[in-house]
Amino acid sequence: MFPTIGHLINYLFHTHIVFPVQTLGFFMAMAFVLSYQVFRSEFKRKEAEGKIYAFTQTVVEGKPASAIELTVNSLLGFVFGFKILGGLISQHSFLLNPQKYILSLQGNLICGIVCGLAFGYWAWYDRKKAQLAQPVIVEKIIHPYQLTLKIVFTVAFWGFIGAKLFDTAEHVDHLKYDPMGTLFSVSGFTYYGGLIFGALAYLYFCHKRGMRLDHLADIGSPGMMLAYAVGRIGCALSGDGDWGIVNMHPKPAGLNWLPDWAWSYRFPHNLINAGLPIENCSGNFCHELVRGVYPTSFYEAVLCLLLFGGLWAIRKHIHAAGLMFYIYLILNATERILIETIRVNGRYQFLEFNLTQAEWICTGMIIGGIVGISSIIYHRIKIQHRVLY
Repeated sequence: MFPTIGHLINYLFHTHIVFPVQTLGFFMAMAFVLSYQVFRSEFKRKEAEGKIYAFTQTVVEGKPASAIELTVNSLLGFVFGFKILGGLISQHSFLLNPQKYILSLQGNLICGIVCGLAFGYWAWYDRKKAQLAQPVIVEKIIHPYQLTLKIVFTVAFWGFIGAKLFDTAEHVDHLKYDPMGTLFSVSGFTYYGGLIFGALAYLYFCHKRGMRLDHLADIGSPGMMLAYAVGRIGCALSGDGDWGIVNMHPKPAGLNWLPDWAWSYRFPHNLINAGLPIENCSGNFCHELVRGVYPTSFYEAVLCLLLFGGLWAIRKHIHAAGLMFYIYLILNATERILIETIRVNGRYQFLEFNLTQAEWICTGMIIGGIVGISSIIYHRIKIQHRVLY
């Protein structure tokens, strides 16, 4: 496995570069970057179709930097100097365990203070250049696609909180014995927690600005599918613990074309150091599983990339508001339910049903998708009936 980007680069190019950026984190960041492009494209298309509209916003120009702006920029500068520049100065501590270093109180105080002052001055000077003797109130036209960056940051913030909360709910026993380790673990995230919190934040943010919820849901569907697929690539490459049940079955003859690791894999050098120590390996990430398991994150990455391609191909041919979203719900939930049959997860008993957290959520998604599509069909038939009679 490739717990850091350095491991991946060294494997691909046979180098010995030390680059401690975690692979999982890198691909999670890439998921947001790529979904940003998809969201922006869909916002532009929907505005061109007349489904969403630009709006006016009142802003005050020529004001000096506020105390809040100076404080926030100074704090960001301090964190950057204290941690990032401090990590470059104390490379040994950072490279030995980047996650532990970032979440600790280690850093360089002098670099933090200098960068904090520099960032604060930069914010003050930037506003000073545009400052007017008398600030003026102006009306600006804002196009929805211009909000994409704010939307992505909002979704990322609430999505991470939701993903961590849902994962913590699944591992309450871990929280009792290691609360800090559970809350700040790099591998403890539940996709559907992030999806629910992120989607609600996205809908709230945009609906406040006059956009219809059904059009917003349609806009977000391809981007959410792509983000999930790219995130799963990070899970597959890093070995973050998101794998399937033990697979000791021989590979079927019909799957001879499939690499052995794609059928059953022990995840050597995995990110969470699960399993037994690897012989003649020193340093971090020197464990592998005792027995091979289904690499479910790889399966999901492939399936969701294909599903994204399908959604992207049909997006211009779907005109009923909400239909794209309902299709997304059914496709995403069906894919996950299939994967859950070979994936390691806790189960929740309700009446006669014993399902995983994801299966409960996906069942609701499928029901919601079917009801939504049925509602669209019903209204179409009703309209046609009125036209005929």
